[in-house]
Amino acid sequence: MQATLALEDGKVYTGKGHGAQGECAGEVVFNTAITGYQEVFTDPSYSGQIVILTNPQIGNYGTTPEDNESARPYIEGLVVREFSAITSNWRSTEHADQFLGKNKIPVISELDTRSIVRHLRERGVMRGVISTIETNAEALIEKARAIPSMAGLDLATRVSTPKQYDWTAPAEDRTSEITKHVVAFDYGIKLNILRRLVSAGCRVTVVPSLTSAEDVLALKPDGVFLSNGPGDPEPLHTQIGNVRKLLGRVPVFGICLGQQVLGLALGGKTYKLKFGHRGSNHPVKNLLTGRVEITSHNHGFAVDPDSLKDSEVQITHMNLNDQTLEGFRHRTLPMFSVQYHPEAAPGPHDSRYLFDEFVRLMEEKKN
Repeated sequence: MQATLALEDGKVYTGKGHGAQGECAGEVVFNTAITGYQEVFTDPSYSGQIVILTNPQIGNYGTTPEDNESARPYIEGLVVREFSAITSNWRSTEHADQFLGKNKIPVISELDTRSIVRHLRERGVMRGVISTIETNAEALIEKARAIPSMAGLDLATRVSTPKQYDWTAPAEDRTSEITKHVVAFDYGIKLNILRRLVSAGCRVTVVPSLTSAEDVLALKPDGVFLSNGPGDPEPLHTQIGNVRKLLGRVPVFGICLGQQVLGLALGGKTYKLKFGHRGSNHPVKNLLTGRVEITSHNHGFAVDPDSLKDSEVQITHMNLNDQTLEGFRHRTLPMFSVQYHPEAAPGPHDSRYLFDEFVRLMEEKKN
């Protein structure tokens, strides 16, 4: 079937349709990872976004439930150069086309994704529509322009779990004795974060994003984790207020949106990046050790380092591509965060040590 991608600036691309018939709309972004497309599909941080994958061939190793980062795909739509008709992988249980089709995710292929990505790098990410049912270009452009901007959108509340639950990993995944209890705020949490926390020796209770600080403290946690998630952090007034009440009461570790919420709770500011960071090959310098880590990223907003009080906050990590803030810690209170994804999935494992650092911080607080 034929499919059309229309951007709000009037650019229109025609290609081949896969996945589900119909239309989808969202902010059009790109991810530069070479592998891990299924983890991208199922990352809740992509809610509200159409994703362009720069790797030219997608779908060639199929999908398997073991690689899901959540219960379902969260991308609104997918743009690729080639959507493989062949699946070659002994672990695969379902073709990527079937996986996205049954979850009502439209896909467009046979496009010059390099050209589209260069356009977004120059102009910035923008709203767009993929359609297999509408061929009128002007109508699709108008639909793209009518989509709400990502700036100002509270998507974390939408994707969060509706109720509290305890997460336990299979016995074979537990590499450490369980010694700590962590309460994890779900702003769009990835399963591999939960796996890494358990692997580091934590029992994890996951709570909805709007859970009060009082209810969290009533669970008697050794530490609190602030998860990744989609959308703009600034509208999350309730979440920010609850985190502010926890500061100094319990050790806190934030990742991605969790760092942004923590920065705002400390009185800082956030801003929207021109085209964001999405991929598994971003160099980040650890300013405490001088080492460079190759890291996994997925964010469109960042904390303004100039908005944080130097007397209270120490910058710990910096992006070597554009010098954006990638990590900080409080100078006196037990808390730290990073903007990138140390749990990877997809991505390298250079930064997994941060989960052990969280456990050490909880030990220090306890002692």
